[in-house]
Amino acid sequence: MPNKRIDDYEIEFTGERLEGSGQWGAYVAIFMPSDNPMHMTNVYPRQRVAADVVLSSESEAEAAAERAGTEILAQLRAPVHGA
Repeated sequence: MPNKRIDDYEIEFTGERLEGSGQWGAYVAIFMPSDNPMHMTNVYPRQRVAADVVLSSESEAEAAAERAGTEILAQLRAPVHGA
C-alpha cells in the first residue's frame, strides 16, 4: 500500500477495483504517532474518497487518494476556531 509521510503523520492511499464495474475507488487512512513507539494511532480510518469522480485505472485512483489524503490531513491539522 503506498504511503506518504508528512511530518509525523503517515497517509496510506490506495486504488482498488470497484466490484461489479470497470472503475476504481480511491481510499485513504491517516495515522499519527501514539504513546507506544511500536504503534500508530489511526486518526482517519480507511475511507473511500473522491467517490464522485470516475477513475478508470489504479494509478488514477492512487493519485486521487494521495491528493485527498493531503487535503484531509491539512483539515485535521487546522486550528479549531472558537475553541
